[in-house]
Amino acid sequence: MKLVWFRNDLRIVDNPALFRACDDAAGQGVLAVATICPSQWASHDESPAKVEFWLANLRDLQQQLTALGIPLKLVHVDSFADLPGKLLSLAEQLHCDGLYLNREYCLNENLRDKQVVARFREADIPVYGLHGDLVFAPGKVMNGQGLPFRVFTPFSKVWRSLFTEQHPVPLPAPPVQSSPPLPNGLVADVIPDRVDYAINNGSHWIPSLWPAGTESAHTRLTDFVSIRVEDYAADRDFPSLDGTSTLSPYLSCGVISPRQCLAALAAASESTSWLDNQWVTEIIWREFYRHLLMHFPDMNRWQPFRPEVESRIRWLDDDRLFAAWCQGETGFPIVDAGMKQLLATGWMHNRLRMITASFLTKLLRQDWRKGACFFMNHLIDGDFASNLGGWQWSASVGADAAPYFRIFSPMRQAERFDPKGDYVAHWLPELKELKGMQRHDPAFAAKVGRPAPIIDYSKARAASLADYQRQ
Repeated sequence: MKLVWFRNDLRIVDNPALFRACDDAAGQGVLAVATICPSQWASHDESPAKVEFWLANLRDLQQQLTALGIPLKLVHVDSFADLPGKLLSLAEQLHCDGLYLNREYCLNENLRDKQVVARFREADIPVYGLHGDLVFAPGKVMNGQGLPFRVFTPFSKVWRSLFTEQHPVPLPAPPVQSSPPLPNGLVADVIPDRVDYAINNGSHWIPSLWPAGTESAHTRLTDFVSIRVEDYAADRDFPSLDGTSTLSPYLSCGVISPRQCLAALAAASESTSWLDNQWVTEIIWREFYRHLLMHFPDMNRWQPFRPEVESRIRWLDDDRLFAAWCQGETGFPIVDAGMKQLLATGWMHNRLRMITASFLTKLLRQDWRKGACFFMNHLIDGDFASNLGGWQWSASVGADAAPYFRIFSPMRQAERFDPKGDYVAHWLPELKELKGMQRHDPAFAAKVGRPAPIIDYSKARAASLADYQRQ
Protein backbone atom coordinates (compact mmCIF):
# COMPACT_ATOMS: atom_id res chain seq x y z
CA MET A 1 0.00 0.00 0.00
CA LYS A 2 0.91 3.65 -0.37
CA LEU A 3 0.64 5.84 2.72
CA VAL A 4 -0.41 9.51 2.31
CA TRP A 5 0.19 11.81 5.28
CA PHE A 6 -2.26 14.72 5.38
CA ARG A 7 -1.27 17.84 7.27
CA ASN A 8 -2.43 21.33 6.19
CA ASP A 9 -3.55 20.04 2.79
CA LEU A 10 -7.06 18.79 3.53
CA ARG A 11 -8.34 18.34 -0.02
CA ILE A 12 -8.42 15.71 -2.76
CA VAL A 13 -8.16 18.13 -5.72
CA ASP A 14 -4.78 19.70 -6.48
CA ASN A 15 -3.11 17.54 -3.88
CA PRO A 16 0.25 16.45 -5.35
CA ALA A 17 1.01 13.91 -2.62
CA LEU A 18 -2.36 12.18 -2.92
CA PHE A 19 -2.30 12.28 -6.73
CA ARG A 20 1.20 10.82 -6.91
CA ALA A 21 0.44 8.10 -4.36
CA CYS A 22 -2.68 7.00 -6.24
CA ASP A 23 -0.79 7.04 -9.52
CA ASP A 24 2.05 4.96 -8.09
CA ALA A 25 -0.31 2.54 -6.32
CA ALA A 26 -1.63 1.18 -9.61
CA GLY A 27 -4.58 -0.43 -7.84
CA GLN A 28 -2.54 -1.89 -4.99
CA GLY A 29 -4.14 0.26 -2.30
CA VAL A 30 -3.79 3.69 -0.69
CA LEU A 31 -4.17 4.59 2.97
CA ALA A 32 -4.44 8.14 4.38
CA VAL A 33 -3.12 9.14 7.78
CA ALA A 34 -3.45 12.31 9.86
CA THR A 35 -1.74 13.08 13.14
CA ILE A 36 -3.12 14.56 16.37
CA CYS A 37 -0.37 16.40 18.31
CA PRO A 38 -1.87 18.35 21.24
CA SER A 39 1.32 19.44 23.01
CA GLN A 40 2.89 20.46 19.74
CA TRP A 41 -0.16 22.54 18.84
CA ALA A 42 0.08 24.27 22.21
CA SER A 43 3.78 25.02 21.81
CA HIS A 44 3.03 26.48 18.36
CA ASP A 45 0.27 28.70 19.80
CA GLU A 46 -2.35 27.11 17.55
CA SER A 47 -5.74 28.53 18.53
CA PRO A 48 -8.63 26.29 19.56
CA ALA A 49 -10.56 27.85 16.68
CA LYS A 50 -8.03 26.69 14.12
CA VAL A 51 -7.69 23.19 15.62
CA GLU A 52 -11.47 22.73 15.72
CA PHE A 53 -11.77 24.03 12.15
CA TRP A 54 -8.97 21.70 11.05
CA LEU A 55 -10.72 18.71 12.65
CA ALA A 56 -14.01 19.62 10.98
CA ASN A 57 -12.34 19.83 7.60
CA LEU A 58 -10.55 16.56 8.28
CA ARG A 59 -13.96 14.94 8.78
CA ASP A 60 -15.09 16.35 5.44
CA LEU A 61 -11.90 15.04 3.83
CA GLN A 62 -12.49 11.60 5.34
CA GLN A 63 -15.85 11.38 3.57
CA GLN A 64 -14.27 12.34 0.25
CA LEU A 65 -11.47 9.83 0.71
CA THR A 66 -13.96 7.10 1.58
CA ALA A 67 -15.72 7.77 -1.73
CA LEU A 68 -12.34 7.25 -3.41
CA GLY A 69 -11.82 3.93 -1.63
CA ILE A 70 -9.15 5.37 0.69
CA PRO A 71 -9.52 4.83 4.46
CA LEU A 72 -8.16 7.40 6.91
CA LYS A 73 -6.29 6.52 10.10
CA LEU A 74 -5.41 8.82 12.98
CA VAL A 75 -2.08 8.69 14.79
CA HIS A 76 -2.18 10.24 18.25
CA VAL A 77 1.09 11.54 19.67
CA ASP A 78 1.98 14.23 22.16
CA SER A 79 4.67 15.97 20.13
CA PHE A 80 6.55 15.79 16.85
CA ALA A 81 9.32 13.79 18.53
CA ASP A 82 7.00 10.78 18.79
CA LEU A 83 5.82 10.87 15.18
CA PRO A 84 8.60 9.08 13.27
CA GLY A 85 8.24 5.89 15.27
CA LYS A 86 4.45 5.89 15.26
CA LEU A 87 4.22 6.51 11.52
CA LEU A 88 6.80 3.87 10.75
CA SER A 89 4.97 1.36 12.93
CA LEU A 90 1.75 1.97 10.99
CA ALA A 91 3.57 1.72 7.65
CA GLU A 92 5.22 -1.58 8.60
CA GLN A 93 1.97 -2.99 9.96
CA LEU A 94 0.34 -2.32 6.60
CA HIS A 95 3.39 -3.34 4.53
CA CYS A 96 3.51 0.12 2.93
CA ASP A 97 6.25 0.68 0.38
CA GLY A 98 6.03 4.47 0.17
CA LEU A 99 5.11 7.53 2.24
CA TYR A 100 3.78 10.60 0.41
CA LEU A 101 3.47 14.09 1.86
CA ASN A 102 3.20 17.73 0.84
CA ARG A 103 6.02 19.83 2.21
CA GLU A 104 5.60 22.35 5.01
CA TYR A 105 8.07 25.19 5.36
CA CYS A 106 8.38 26.11 9.04
CA LEU A 107 11.53 24.97 10.82
CA ASN A 108 9.94 22.54 13.31
CA GLU A 109 7.92 20.90 10.57
CA ASN A 110 11.04 20.60 8.43
CA LEU A 111 12.99 18.97 11.24
CA ARG A 112 10.07 16.63 11.95
CA ASP A 113 9.94 15.55 8.31
CA LYS A 114 13.70 14.99 8.16
CA GLN A 115 13.44 12.68 11.18
CA VAL A 116 10.55 10.81 9.54
CA VAL A 117 12.56 10.42 6.33
CA ALA A 118 15.53 9.09 8.30
CA ARG A 119 13.46 6.46 10.12
CA PHE A 120 11.70 5.35 6.94
CA ARG A 121 15.01 5.19 5.07
CA GLU A 122 16.36 2.86 7.78
CA ALA A 123 13.37 0.62 7.07
CA ASP A 124 14.01 0.89 3.31
CA ILE A 125 10.72 2.73 2.70
CA PRO A 126 11.01 5.77 0.39
CA VAL A 127 9.42 9.10 1.29
CA TYR A 128 8.17 11.43 -1.45
CA GLY A 129 7.95 15.10 -0.50
CA LEU A 130 5.96 17.25 -2.91
CA HIS A 131 4.89 20.89 -2.96
CA GLY A 132 1.15 21.47 -2.58
CA ASP A 133 1.04 24.63 -0.46
CA LEU A 134 2.78 26.94 -2.93
CA VAL A 135 2.61 27.71 -6.62
CA PHE A 136 6.42 27.88 -6.76
CA ALA A 137 8.57 26.01 -4.26
CA PRO A 138 11.34 27.77 -2.32
CA GLY A 139 14.39 28.09 -4.55
CA LYS A 140 12.34 28.58 -7.71
CA VAL A 141 11.91 32.36 -7.38
CA MET A 142 15.43 33.80 -7.19
CA ASN A 143 17.19 36.97 -8.28
CA GLY A 144 19.66 37.28 -11.17
CA GLN A 145 22.52 36.10 -8.96
CA GLY A 146 20.65 32.99 -7.89
CA LEU A 147 20.04 34.40 -4.41
CA PRO A 148 16.74 34.70 -2.52
CA PHE A 149 14.87 37.97 -2.68
CA ARG A 150 14.83 40.11 0.44
CA VAL A 151 12.31 42.61 -0.95
CA PHE A 152 8.78 41.80 -2.08
CA THR A 153 8.33 43.84 -5.28
CA PRO A 154 11.11 42.19 -7.34
CA PHE A 155 10.05 38.81 -5.92
CA SER A 156 6.51 39.42 -7.16
CA LYS A 157 7.73 40.47 -10.61
CA VAL A 158 9.76 37.29 -11.07
CA TRP A 159 6.91 35.22 -9.60
CA ARG A 160 4.46 36.66 -12.14
CA SER A 161 6.94 36.13 -14.95
CA LEU A 162 7.37 32.48 -14.00
CA PHE A 163 3.62 32.02 -13.80
CA THR A 164 3.17 33.49 -17.28
CA GLU A 165 5.85 31.17 -18.65
CA GLN A 166 4.74 27.97 -16.92
CA HIS A 167 1.04 28.62 -16.23
CA PRO A 168 0.72 25.97 -13.50
CA VAL A 169 -2.78 24.51 -13.21
CA PRO A 170 -4.44 22.49 -10.42
CA LEU A 171 -4.21 18.72 -10.47
CA PRO A 172 -7.49 16.80 -10.74
CA ALA A 173 -8.80 14.50 -8.05
CA PRO A 174 -7.37 10.99 -8.35
CA PRO A 175 -9.59 8.16 -9.61
CA VAL A 176 -11.39 5.77 -7.29
CA GLN A 177 -8.95 3.27 -5.81
CA SER A 178 -9.49 -0.46 -5.44
CA SER A 179 -7.97 -0.59 -1.98
CA PRO A 180 -7.87 -3.98 -0.25
CA PRO A 181 -9.36 -4.37 3.24
CA LEU A 182 -7.23 -3.09 6.09
CA PRO A 183 -5.31 -5.95 7.73
CA ASN A 184 -5.27 -6.96 11.38
CA GLY A 185 -8.76 -5.66 12.08
CA LEU A 186 -7.84 -2.01 11.45
CA VAL A 187 -10.78 0.28 10.75
CA ALA A 188 -11.09 3.91 9.73
CA ASP A 189 -11.00 6.20 12.75
CA VAL A 190 -13.66 8.52 14.13
CA ILE A 191 -12.38 12.09 14.10
CA PRO A 192 -13.18 14.04 17.29
CA ASP A 193 -14.85 17.46 17.36
CA ARG A 194 -12.31 18.85 19.79
CA VAL A 195 -8.98 17.93 21.30
CA ASP A 196 -7.99 19.12 24.75
CA TYR A 197 -4.65 20.84 24.95
CA ALA A 198 -2.89 23.59 26.88
CA ILE A 199 -4.34 26.73 25.22
CA ASN A 200 -7.62 27.45 26.99
CA ASN A 201 -7.85 31.22 26.51
CA GLY A 202 -8.16 31.41 22.74
CA SER A 203 -11.09 31.79 20.37
CA HIS A 204 -13.25 28.84 19.35
CA TRP A 205 -14.53 27.92 15.90
CA ILE A 206 -17.91 29.40 14.91
CA PRO A 207 -19.35 27.09 12.22
CA SER A 208 -21.91 29.65 11.03
CA LEU A 209 -19.08 32.06 10.14
CA TRP A 210 -16.66 29.47 8.80
CA PRO A 211 -18.52 26.40 7.51
CA ALA A 212 -16.12 23.53 7.01
CA GLY A 213 -15.49 21.55 3.86
CA THR A 214 -14.29 21.96 0.32
CA GLU A 215 -17.79 22.72 -0.95
CA SER A 216 -18.03 25.72 1.38
CA ALA A 217 -14.56 26.87 0.38
CA HIS A 218 -15.32 26.65 -3.34
CA THR A 219 -18.66 28.41 -2.93
CA ARG A 220 -16.87 31.25 -1.17
CA LEU A 221 -14.17 31.33 -3.86
CA THR A 222 -16.71 31.34 -6.71
CA ASP A 223 -18.75 34.12 -5.12
CA PHE A 224 -15.65 36.24 -4.64
CA VAL A 225 -14.14 35.93 -8.12
CA SER A 226 -17.49 36.35 -9.86
CA ILE A 227 -18.83 39.28 -7.82
CA ARG A 228 -16.27 41.15 -5.71
CA VAL A 229 -12.76 40.59 -7.02
CA GLU A 230 -12.91 43.45 -9.55
CA ASP A 231 -13.51 45.89 -6.69
CA TYR A 232 -11.04 44.20 -4.37
CA ALA A 233 -8.30 46.82 -4.69
CA ALA A 234 -10.77 49.61 -3.89
CA ASP A 235 -12.75 47.85 -1.14
CA ARG A 236 -10.24 45.62 0.65
CA ASP A 237 -9.15 48.25 3.20
CA PHE A 238 -12.66 49.16 4.39
CA PRO A 239 -13.60 46.79 7.23
CA SER A 240 -17.33 47.61 7.11
CA LEU A 241 -17.51 46.35 3.51
CA ASP A 242 -17.65 42.75 2.32
CA GLY A 243 -14.61 43.41 0.18
CA THR A 244 -12.20 40.54 0.91
CA SER A 245 -12.31 36.88 -0.02
CA THR A 246 -12.37 35.56 3.60
CA LEU A 247 -10.63 32.45 2.26
CA SER A 248 -7.66 32.65 4.62
CA PRO A 249 -8.90 29.94 7.05
CA TYR A 250 -9.40 27.55 4.12
CA LEU A 251 -5.96 28.33 2.69
CA SER A 252 -4.38 27.92 6.12
CA CYS A 253 -5.77 24.38 6.48
CA GLY A 254 -5.23 23.58 2.82
CA VAL A 255 -8.92 23.01 2.13
CA ILE A 256 -8.24 25.00 -1.03
CA SER A 257 -4.93 25.68 -2.76
CA PRO A 258 -3.38 28.85 -4.20
CA ARG A 259 -3.42 27.26 -7.65
CA GLN A 260 -7.14 26.65 -7.35
CA CYS A 261 -7.66 30.29 -6.36
CA LEU A 262 -5.69 31.52 -9.35
CA ALA A 263 -7.44 29.13 -11.74
CA ALA A 264 -10.85 30.31 -10.53
CA LEU A 265 -9.83 33.95 -10.98
CA ALA A 266 -8.52 33.28 -14.48
CA ALA A 267 -11.71 31.45 -15.46
CA ALA A 268 -13.92 34.26 -14.17
CA SER A 269 -11.91 37.09 -15.75
CA GLU A 270 -12.74 38.53 -19.14
CA SER A 271 -9.49 40.48 -19.24
CA THR A 272 -6.11 38.88 -19.85
CA SER A 273 -4.62 41.15 -17.17
CA TRP A 274 -6.14 39.18 -14.29
CA LEU A 275 -2.65 38.24 -13.07
CA ASP A 276 -2.12 41.91 -12.14
CA ASN A 277 -5.11 41.90 -9.79
CA GLN A 278 -4.36 43.07 -6.25
CA TRP A 279 -5.75 39.81 -4.86
CA VAL A 280 -3.03 37.93 -6.75
CA THR A 281 -0.50 40.22 -5.06
CA GLU A 282 -1.82 39.08 -1.67
CA ILE A 283 -1.38 35.43 -2.70
CA ILE A 284 2.20 36.25 -3.71
CA TRP A 285 2.83 37.87 -0.29
CA ARG A 286 1.77 34.56 1.26
CA GLU A 287 4.34 32.75 -0.89
CA PHE A 288 7.04 35.37 -0.17
CA TYR A 289 6.79 34.81 3.58
CA ARG A 290 7.04 31.04 3.16
CA HIS A 291 10.12 31.37 0.98
CA LEU A 292 11.73 33.61 3.61
CA LEU A 293 11.31 30.94 6.30
CA MET A 294 13.25 28.48 4.17
CA HIS A 295 15.99 30.88 3.07
CA PHE A 296 16.41 32.65 6.43
CA PRO A 297 15.72 29.96 9.07
CA ASP A 298 16.51 32.22 12.04
CA MET A 299 13.15 33.86 11.43
CA ASN A 300 11.56 30.59 12.57
CA ARG A 301 13.22 31.17 15.95
CA TRP A 302 11.44 34.51 16.37
CA GLN A 303 14.52 36.43 15.25
CA PRO A 304 13.94 39.68 13.34
CA PHE A 305 14.85 39.79 9.67
CA ARG A 306 16.54 43.12 10.39
CA PRO A 307 18.29 42.73 13.78
CA GLU A 308 20.13 46.02 13.26
CA VAL A 309 16.79 47.82 13.62
CA GLU A 310 15.55 45.87 16.61
CA SER A 311 18.84 46.40 18.43
CA ARG A 312 17.88 50.06 18.76
CA ILE A 313 14.45 49.41 20.24
CA ARG A 314 13.74 49.24 23.97
CA TRP A 315 10.53 47.26 24.38
CA LEU A 316 8.63 48.43 27.48
CA ASP A 317 7.15 45.08 28.59
CA ASP A 318 4.20 46.71 30.38
CA ASP A 319 1.60 44.14 31.45
CA ARG A 320 -1.07 46.79 31.99
CA LEU A 321 -0.73 48.23 28.49
CA PHE A 322 -0.55 44.79 26.89
CA ALA A 323 -3.66 43.57 28.75
CA ALA A 324 -5.64 46.64 27.66
CA TRP A 325 -4.66 45.95 24.06
CA CYS A 326 -5.57 42.25 24.34
CA GLN A 327 -8.99 43.04 25.77
CA GLY A 328 -9.80 45.84 23.32
CA GLU A 329 -9.86 48.45 26.07
CA THR A 330 -7.21 50.95 24.95
CA GLY A 331 -9.60 53.88 24.58
CA PHE A 332 -8.93 54.14 20.84
CA PRO A 333 -12.13 52.85 19.18
CA ILE A 334 -10.61 51.67 15.89
CA VAL A 335 -8.04 49.61 17.79
CA ASP A 336 -10.52 48.26 20.29
CA ALA A 337 -13.05 47.29 17.63
CA GLY A 338 -10.43 45.22 15.84
CA MET A 339 -9.49 43.38 19.00
CA LYS A 340 -13.16 42.78 19.88
CA GLN A 341 -13.70 41.29 16.42
CA LEU A 342 -10.76 38.95 16.97
CA LEU A 343 -11.96 37.87 20.42
CA ALA A 344 -15.52 37.30 19.21
CA THR A 345 -14.90 35.56 15.89
CA GLY A 346 -11.31 34.31 15.72
CA TRP A 347 -10.73 36.53 12.69
CA MET A 348 -9.84 40.16 12.04
CA HIS A 349 -9.98 42.29 8.92
CA ASN A 350 -6.48 42.76 7.48
CA ARG A 351 -6.52 46.56 7.73
CA LEU A 352 -7.29 46.17 11.42
CA ARG A 353 -4.47 43.66 11.81
CA MET A 354 -2.09 46.36 10.60
CA ILE A 355 -3.66 49.06 12.77
CA THR A 356 -3.65 46.99 15.97
CA ALA A 357 -0.13 45.66 15.35
CA SER A 358 1.25 49.13 14.69
CA PHE A 359 -0.49 50.41 17.82
CA LEU A 360 1.04 47.69 20.00
CA THR A 361 4.57 47.92 18.65
CA LYS A 362 4.96 51.57 17.69
CA LEU A 363 2.78 53.36 20.28
CA LEU A 364 2.59 51.00 23.26
CA ARG A 365 6.15 49.87 22.40
CA GLN A 366 5.48 46.26 23.34
CA ASP A 367 7.54 43.46 21.81
CA TRP A 368 6.05 42.31 18.50
CA ARG A 369 6.48 38.68 19.60
CA LYS A 370 3.84 39.13 22.31
CA GLY A 371 1.33 40.38 19.78
CA ALA A 372 2.20 37.66 17.27
CA CYS A 373 1.62 34.94 19.88
CA PHE A 374 -1.67 36.50 20.97
CA PHE A 375 -2.89 36.57 17.39
CA MET A 376 -1.93 32.92 16.88
CA ASN A 377 -3.78 31.98 20.08
CA HIS A 378 -6.99 33.43 18.67
CA LEU A 379 -6.91 33.39 14.86
CA ILE A 380 -8.83 30.71 12.98
CA ASP A 381 -6.51 31.42 10.04
CA GLY A 382 -3.38 31.46 12.19
CA ASP A 383 -0.47 30.90 9.83
CA PHE A 384 3.03 31.09 11.29
CA ALA A 385 4.73 32.44 8.16
CA SER A 386 2.18 35.14 7.33
CA ASN A 387 1.63 36.10 10.96
CA LEU A 388 5.36 36.36 11.64
CA GLY A 389 5.95 38.34 8.45
CA GLY A 390 3.07 40.69 9.18
CA TRP A 391 4.18 41.44 12.71
CA GLN A 392 7.79 42.02 11.72
CA TRP A 393 6.52 44.32 8.96
CA SER A 394 4.47 46.31 11.46
CA ALA A 395 7.41 46.63 13.86
CA SER A 396 9.75 47.66 10.99
CA VAL A 397 12.10 44.76 11.73
CA GLY A 398 11.05 42.45 8.88
CA ALA A 399 11.73 41.90 5.20
CA ASP A 400 10.53 44.84 3.12
CA ALA A 401 8.98 46.21 6.31
CA ALA A 402 7.22 49.50 6.86
CA PRO A 403 9.83 52.24 7.51
CA TYR A 404 10.37 52.93 11.21
CA PHE A 405 8.80 56.36 10.93
CA ARG A 406 5.53 54.95 9.57
CA ILE A 407 3.37 54.96 12.68
CA PHE A 408 -0.34 54.57 12.11
CA SER A 409 -2.44 57.30 13.69
CA PRO A 410 -5.65 55.63 14.93
CA MET A 411 -7.67 58.74 14.09
CA ARG A 412 -6.18 59.07 10.62
CA GLN A 413 -6.75 55.38 9.89
CA ALA A 414 -10.33 55.71 11.09
CA GLU A 415 -10.92 58.78 8.95
CA ARG A 416 -9.62 56.99 5.86
CA PHE A 417 -11.14 53.54 6.27
CA ASP A 418 -14.18 53.88 8.55
CA PRO A 419 -15.33 57.50 8.13
CA LYS A 420 -18.94 56.81 9.13
CA GLY A 421 -17.91 54.70 12.11
CA ASP A 422 -19.96 51.71 10.94
CA TYR A 423 -17.25 49.20 11.76
CA VAL A 424 -16.48 50.47 15.26
CA ALA A 425 -20.18 50.84 16.09
CA HIS A 426 -20.74 47.20 15.17
CA TRP A 427 -18.06 45.89 17.54
CA LEU A 428 -18.47 48.61 20.17
CA PRO A 429 -22.28 49.01 20.22
CA GLU A 430 -22.20 51.74 22.87
CA LEU A 431 -20.88 54.02 20.11
CA LYS A 432 -24.04 53.70 18.00
CA GLU A 433 -25.61 56.77 19.60
CA LEU A 434 -22.72 58.84 18.24
CA LYS A 435 -22.36 59.83 14.60
CA GLY A 436 -19.58 59.65 12.04
CA MET A 437 -16.13 60.54 13.28
CA GLN A 438 -17.47 61.16 16.78
CA ARG A 439 -17.47 57.38 17.09
CA HIS A 440 -13.69 57.40 16.68
CA ASP A 441 -12.96 60.33 18.94
CA PRO A 442 -11.74 59.05 22.34
CA ALA A 443 -13.29 62.03 24.11
CA PHE A 444 -16.76 61.40 22.67
CA ALA A 445 -16.37 57.63 23.12
CA ALA A 446 -15.56 58.10 26.82
CA LYS A 447 -18.88 59.92 27.28
CA VAL A 448 -20.82 56.81 26.22
CA GLY A 449 -18.90 54.35 28.37
CA ARG A 450 -15.68 53.60 26.52
CA PRO A 451 -12.42 53.79 28.52
CA ALA A 452 -10.18 56.82 28.42
CA PRO A 453 -7.09 56.49 26.20
CA ILE A 454 -4.26 54.60 27.89
CA ILE A 455 -1.63 56.76 26.17
CA ASP A 456 -1.21 60.26 24.80
CA TYR A 457 -0.83 59.61 21.08
CA SER A 458 1.50 62.53 20.30
CA LYS A 459 3.83 61.80 23.20
CA ALA A 460 3.88 58.06 22.46
CA ARG A 461 4.66 58.69 18.81
CA ALA A 462 7.52 61.04 19.64
CA ALA A 463 8.99 58.57 22.14
CA SER A 464 8.78 55.74 19.62
CA LEU A 465 10.50 57.73 16.89
CA ALA A 466 13.27 58.70 19.30
CA ASP A 467 13.76 55.02 20.18
CA TYR A 468 13.94 53.86 16.56
CA GLN A 469 16.45 56.65 15.80
CA ARG A 470 18.82 55.72 18.61
CA GLN A 471 22.36 54.91 17.54
